[in-house]
Amino acid sequence: MIALTDLEGRWQLSRVIEDTYSGLTGHLEGQAIWSADDDGLVQDESGLLHYGDGPPMHATRRYLWRADGSDIAVFFDDGRPFHTLPDAGREAVHHCDPDLYRVTYKFDLPDGFTQTWRVTGPRKDAVLTSRFTRL
Repeated sequence: MIALTDLEGRWQLSRVIEDTYSGLTGHLEGQAIWSADDDGLVQDESGLLHYGDGPPMHATRRYLWRADGSDIAVFFDDGRPFHTLPDAGREAVHHCDPDLYRVTYKFDLPDGFTQTWRVTGPRKDAVLTSRFTRL
């Protein structure tokens, strides 16, 4: 199991979005920074998103990572629960009615890790694969 301190620092972020529902593919290149706050870590992502044939867009995200006993819980930036990191080979689930978000992580620390989201719902069918490489 990883510890919050394993994530602290700067990471290169490379994300591929395979959106089967819309038939589009997206690519995001940027950085993710995990920095300490009073309760754990704050994850800030920033990058340039190319989605389909549209013009590139600046994209940002913020999450809160917290120790929860021996687990690590991830929250949206407003404090709402998102998911708890699953054990190796398992997936965590986030239900955002009517859609279902399932995530797996593959950690090969200290150098990097991969996060794969599978999103399904009445208007969603996508796989988002993010590779984080330590800078």
